[in-house]
Amino acid sequence: MTRPPRRIDHLVLAVHDLEYAADFYTRMGFQVGARNRHPWGTENRLIQFRSSFLELISVADAGQIPPHAHGFFSFGAFVEDYLTRREGLAMLALDSFDAAADAAQFAREGIAEFQPFSFERTGRQPDGTQTHVAFSLAFARDDRLLDAVFFACQQHYPEAFWNPLLQRHPNRASSTAAVTLDVESPEDHARFLRAFTGAPPSEDGRHYRLGNGGQLAVQTRSVASGFTGFSIGVADLDLVAQRLTAEHVPFQTHPGRLSIEADHCFGTRVDFTTVAEHYGPDLTASTRPSRPNARERP
Repeated sequence: MTRPPRRIDHLVLAVHDLEYAADFYTRMGFQVGARNRHPWGTENRLIQFRSSFLELISVADAGQIPPHAHGFFSFGAFVEDYLTRREGLAMLALDSFDAAADAAQFAREGIAEFQPFSFERTGRQPDGTQTHVAFSLAFARDDRLLDAVFFACQQHYPEAFWNPLLQRHPNRASSTAAVTLDVESPEDHARFLRAFTGAPPSEDGRHYRLGNGGQLAVQTRSVASGFTGFSIGVADLDLVAQRLTAEHVPFQTHPGRLSIEADHCFGTRVDFTTVAEHYGPDLTASTRPSRPNARERP
């Protein structure tokens, strides 16, 4: 049975100063969630939409970060190494119904040799109450893209994670609509990207249509390769422009979109485009397993 193309689950945005980045995204009109701590030395703050989210992440305690090992991809070690070179969009996560099965599939496709990585943590609701969330990740790597990591993310307690109260943004953002990947030669990465996304490339080899109307766009770049930007779906571009102007956030206007260039936004270009406001399925209910399948690792 052929799996439909995966949807964008979340983007991992590595920053040096988590609070400064959270404040900037708040100025852009996003509701930014509370600080969360990982057991491997990183901290994050999330920006949630109906079926995807942005993860602002920084290193809090390098001494807790485990090194990479055979068959084990260290999430924290990659973030730490990435931040020695730059800030920016470091990882793309697509959705998973079964991370163990996805890891096995990635191995068969020749795009990974990693065991699934599972973890649990305490989250916090808008009213301050605590909630319990758990995830399993299946990593994939394209060896020619050292500054870009791809993984599939299975949520074990989606009803404890997705919350409509966290999805109300002053800029009326509703979705992660697209991700941009810059590479020197798109055809060199077509096999990897097709295996990871579950989607064939467009005729020109530059676009992969993902679930929920999302898209991975591949651009040609002659210098260092990696993720360079993403697009957020909003209900009203004029409202976004008013917000950015009032908060003195520099932006550019293009036909059908507004852009904040990477130099002003932690190494990542952010575009705003108009989409339907109530975008994506309701993910608060699920028939997925209630507990992680893989052994929890610190």
